[in-house]
Amino acid sequence: MVLPIKEGFLPAVSPTDADLYPETDGKPMAVSDLHRRILTRSLDAFDEHFKNRLEVYVSGDILMYYVEGNPRRVISPDVLITFGIGKKLRRTYKVWEEGKVPDFVMEFSSKNTYRNDLGRKAELYALLGIANYFLYDAEGLYLPSPLMGFNLINGRYVPVSPGEDGGLHSSVLGLDFHVGDLGLGIYDPAAGDWVQTAAESAMARAEMEAIARQQETERAEMEAIARQQETERAEMEAIARQQETERAEMEAIARQQETARADAAEAEIERLREQLARLQAQH
Repeated sequence: MVLPIKEGFLPAVSPTDADLYPETDGKPMAVSDLHRRILTRSLDAFDEHFKNRLEVYVSGDILMYYVEGNPRRVISPDVLITFGIGKKLRRTYKVWEEGKVPDFVMEFSSKNTYRNDLGRKAELYALLGIANYFLYDAEGLYLPSPLMGFNLINGRYVPVSPGEDGGLHSSVLGLDFHVGDLGLGIYDPAAGDWVQTAAESAMARAEMEAIARQQETERAEMEAIARQQETERAEMEAIARQQETERAEMEAIARQQETARADAAEAEIERLREQLARLQAQH
């Protein structure tokens, strides 16, 4: 961390702090709708990612004063992230009050800004001691590469080499930046997932919950079908047992009838023998 030295002097009749260090420079927040949307989405994603880390401050397009007493020494990064200073709301970022410069700064370059982003701003951020400096050219027309990253080493910015997947790793944030079909993507290798905004996370959760409810409904329907099939199987088995009982009863009746017929036949034969014997005795 490099803190700029105090320079200049305050006037004899000191204006209010807000007058001396205004919270706006009168310039528009972004040069285009695309620039603003990317900036807003990125800030929302960083806010969501660091929401549980109360010591991490995320901001963007805020005036950062880096020399006490000289309000002309001011710059406004598109994105700045500082560790260890807390999430309180700030009107401006005064380096001497915070006790440190941001740890990470990102600029979204455009036709009107890319020369300054690669030149004066890069030199100033390095001089201030900002550890990570990243740039993104959404149109892919102005920077040497649509996505660029730098690590501060011995007071100079050294380009970050792309990983095997083409992403640029921020050593400060522990995040990987990618350029894809949908624009700038931020990946968290520790979590193994893409960094999303709160709205995107809520939508993803809602979709997952809807899928879970649908799966639960389908599971309940399958269980109901299985129960119905089990009931029908039990009914079929009961019918089969009933049919088997009836068949056994019919066979028993048939056997009884056969026995009765046999007994009747034997009785008839015996009667005929007796009758024959009587006839023979008479002659």
